[in-house]
Amino acid sequence: MAVQHVNDNPISADDALARLMDGNARFLRGEPRCSHTHREVLADLAKGQRPFAIILGCSDSRVPPELIFDAVFGELFIIRMAGNVGSPEVWGSIQYAVIHLKTLLLMVLGHEGCGAVQAALAAKFQGAQEKSRIMVLLQNILPALEDIAPHLSPKQQMKLAVEANVRWTMHQLLESPEGRERMAEGRMKLVGAVCDISTGRVRLLS
Repeated sequence: MAVQHVNDNPISADDALARLMDGNARFLRGEPRCSHTHREVLADLAKGQRPFAIILGCSDSRVPPELIFDAVFGELFIIRMAGNVGSPEVWGSIQYAVIHLKTLLLMVLGHEGCGAVQAALAAKFQGAQEKSRIMVLLQNILPALEDIAPHLSPKQQMKLAVEANVRWTMHQLLESPEGRERMAEGRMKLVGAVCDISTGRVRLLS
């Protein structure tokens, strides 16, 4: 990947978050600001990308960040992994966007009904087993479920688990040396959010 330094005057993290949530509001109203297929935009972006936000989201085909945030080409730097989990490759991709593209907002975006989280709950409470590679994925989610009580209903467990998994990924980011360094600078912002899969509404976590 070629190193790019094209975003020397990025918008602030707070402004970037406002743009994301404004875009989600347009999506919910069914009033997208423009087409997502403008060729002129692509021609301009061939010179370099200038994303205003990084989204670490789930691979689930029902929650495409570009659509739920009404974003066009070049606005979002998106990393998608089942269960919005972290890995060395994910951390490296985020570090690239922060350092070389100067993107100041990072959102960890989970969603209701996440299959990866559901599978992790089944592994935790029912001893369910998946294929080896899937189990590796679930091992990244299980630490987030430590405080999920077994006596709760499946619906309650799922809601809490989705939020806990988002917060676990955020915790991993914040505890990394790079994350601590960026946060100490006071310009970078890390937020967690959950998307309602039935409506596309994005809810920020406190």
